[in-house]
Amino acid sequence: MPAEVIEDAGNELSGVARLALQRAHLHWIDIDLQMAWCDERIACHVRSDERAKAAATLQGIGPITASALVASVGDFGQFANACQFGAWLGLVPSQDSSGGKASLGRIKRRGDDYLRTLLIQGAKSAVMRAGQRSDRINQWMVQLKERVGWQKAVVALANKNARILWAVLTRGKAFDPNHVPGPPTEAGL
Repeated sequence: MPAEVIEDAGNELSGVARLALQRAHLHWIDIDLQMAWCDERIACHVRSDERAKAAATLQGIGPITASALVASVGDFGQFANACQFGAWLGLVPSQDSSGGKASLGRIKRRGDDYLRTLLIQGAKSAVMRAGQRSDRINQWMVQLKERVGWQKAVVALANKNARILWAVLTRGKAFDPNHVPGPPTEAGL
């Protein structure tokens, strides 16, 4: 389309404007090619790295998010539990306690902005498609979305994905969207 506009002699563009548009169009094509090359390198990393491959199995976590999480965090065992990992990403609400009464506030937004943004963007996609799937997590998403609204459901799923990701990568077990957790044990407390 831009090439047709540049070549059209009847559109009253000056010669300088045509050259500027032509250079901008070529620059745009070059950027598209570079982005495609980067996407291929990321996809190659996810195919070759077992942790990134395991991360990409979660709903709402694609190759870019999986690769970025594995590359940024490194050892997920540095976090004592999944809650600490979610807090490190800034996906937990602030807590204000006084007189034995705890109240939860807004999401802290402290931590790695890039990783948090990737998780939330992926969660938006997963929440939008939740009604099309029938596993336990998608049923939970649909119910949560109806109860608390779309935005809170998105952030809750991003936090849930972070916690599941921590569990999958520290325990070395595959992700199962229909997993039913057993009762807590002394070791899990």
